[in-house]
Amino acid sequence: MHEGRLKAAFDSGVFVLKLCGDVRLTLCATLDQQAARLAETPGLKAVMVDLREATNVDSTALGFLAKVAMAVKGRLEQPPTIVADNPDVQRMLDVMGFSRFFTLVETPLTEPSELDELPQIDADESALQQRILEAHRILMRMNEHNREEFQPLVDLLEAQKTHDHVD
Repeated sequence: MHEGRLKAAFDSGVFVLKLCGDVRLTLCATLDQQAARLAETPGLKAVMVDLREATNVDSTALGFLAKVAMAVKGRLEQPPTIVADNPDVQRMLDVMGFSRFFTLVETPLTEPSELDELPQIDADESALQQRILEAHRILMRMNEHNREEFQPLVDLLEAQKTHDHVD
C-alpha cells in the first residue's frame, strides 16, 4: 500500500484534485483546507476529483470529498466530477450516494498538464477526532445507508468527546 498523497491544479477555472495511494484520515486536514478554499475561489467553473491512482480512500476522506461538493454547490453549472476507473471504488461511491452530488465518470474529458503536490497539513489528535466526526456526519446526511452504517461510529466519537471534556 502506498502512502496517500494529494495533488492539485487550478487552470482556466477548473480545479483538479488527484488522490494517490492510500488516502486516509491523516490527509483530512489538507482535504478540509481545499474544500474551504474552493468555496471562496473566484472564477471557479468546474471541479474534478481524480481517484484513478487511489488504492484506498477511507470513509473520513470520503466525507471530506463530499464536503468539497457541498462547498461548491450552487456555484457551478455542473456538479463536481469524480473520475474513477476501479470497479470497487465505483461501487463504493455508488453505495455511499456520491452520484447525487457528483458526476461519476471513468475517464476525464481533459487532463491537467501539471499537478502540484499538496503539503500535508498536520493536525493534533483533538482536531483529527473533530474532523473524523465531521466527515462521518456529512456522509450520514447523504443517504439512509450511510446514516445506518456510520451512526454507531458517530455515537462513539461523540461519547468519547464528551468523556474527554469531563476528564
